[in-house]
Amino acid sequence: MSQLPQLCSSRLLIASAVLTLLTACSVEPTYTRPDVPTPQAFKEASATRKQAPSVNRSAWKNAEPAEAEHRGQWWLAFGDPVLNDLERQAAEANQNLRAAAARVRQSRALTQSARAGWFPSIDAGFGATRERSSPASQSLSDDARGSAQTLWRAQATASYEVDLFGRVDSHVNVALADQAQNEALYHSVLLTLQADVAKQYFELREYDNQLRLFRRTVTLRENTLKLVEGRFKEGDINELDLSRARNELASARANSVGVARLRATSEHSLAVLLGKAPADFKFPESPIEPIATQVPVGLPSALLERRPDIAAAEKAMAAANAQIGLARSAFFPRLDLNAAAGFEASSLGNLFDWSTRSFLLGPLTGTALTLPLFDGGRRKAGLASARARYDEQVAKYREQVLVAFREVEDNLADLRLLSDQKRNQREAVAASIRTERLSRTQYEEGQISYLDVIDAQRQVLQTELQLSRLTGTQAIATVNLVRALGGGWDRP
Repeated sequence: MSQLPQLCSSRLLIASAVLTLLTACSVEPTYTRPDVPTPQAFKEASATRKQAPSVNRSAWKNAEPAEAEHRGQWWLAFGDPVLNDLERQAAEANQNLRAAAARVRQSRALTQSARAGWFPSIDAGFGATRERSSPASQSLSDDARGSAQTLWRAQATASYEVDLFGRVDSHVNVALADQAQNEALYHSVLLTLQADVAKQYFELREYDNQLRLFRRTVTLRENTLKLVEGRFKEGDINELDLSRARNELASARANSVGVARLRATSEHSLAVLLGKAPADFKFPESPIEPIATQVPVGLPSALLERRPDIAAAEKAMAAANAQIGLARSAFFPRLDLNAAAGFEASSLGNLFDWSTRSFLLGPLTGTALTLPLFDGGRRKAGLASARARYDEQVAKYREQVLVAFREVEDNLADLRLLSDQKRNQREAVAASIRTERLSRTQYEEGQISYLDVIDAQRQVLQTELQLSRLTGTQAIATVNLVRALGGGWDRP
């Protein structure tokens, strides 16, 4: 009899070791990031360096890319206090950003719920039942009379799933990957919001510049109309020139109203980005100035870490990989441990007497260890579906990387070509202004008709408007490049 405790102890140790080994088994595939084709350098960046080898990068900081790095306030590189304040307001009140933050909190709660599977579930209950058993259940004849009884119960129950093949762990991994994906999507929404605010801001200022040009044109046309009216009264010109002058003045005023309409729409869009009603937001006129900020692009490989949408696509792959583990675990046994202990009595007064104690080890119905044998191919189909979803996420990830490379190249090309286009356009503006001055002088001397003056004034307005649009486009392209690069990082 003295060997019995030792034998029981040895069996218990063996059972514990076997259980530990089974728990350590995981059928989830090891996740590795898929390879993607990555160029050594951006093509358009190389072309830009050939044109401008000395680039001022004092307004920016390059940092080693890593997901844990603090994403800096990249808009500070523009040196615009108004833009800085707008970005702050948007971060505090934008509703899309708040929705993204709520999704992050939801995913964190789901992760906590999944982690609860690592621990046993314990419940307590109290109540009464009124029951009457059939004669057959008491091994009596069918015509025997049974009696009804009331049973009072107070008990605690515990249940725990032994994670034999990593089912619970895979469930946690899915939740963690979903949480990381939602966090990356939050940063993507934040970056998009910051870029949209900056672009809307520069667009508004570009409209302000157009309004300034049209107002100046209206003033010029009004002065010209006075001159034409004076010459008409003196009989130097006919009524046709007077009608043309009035037409040009009315057209300039109409175009000015059209730009004001576009500006109002842009102002309303900016108000919504800031989380405000358009009626409560007024943006003062501020004509745009040329943007001299240069953005260091770094290496293409940095995009794999910098861009939050790429990080989100990668986390979607990790979640799909964990889903494969979940689908595989359905093919293996599942062990559920259950226990209950408490008191059971026929009267409430005797409920907590020691003699009324009761316990139950194992499931009330069924078995603790279950092994699936046949389900008509349901588990096999689930595994095939999980693998297909993983392949889908891999393809989406690689496509997202390629799209990121394209967006950077597009905006680099825009900035490089816009620089050349603006230089040529400034020359065109200077030439058109000189032409307009010469035509006015010749008209006042009677050498040319008023139609030539109108054409020259129109050309000045068109070239200046085009230069204004190019300035706005250049500012927006700079913002788009920052967004394509994943924002600016610095040390917190």
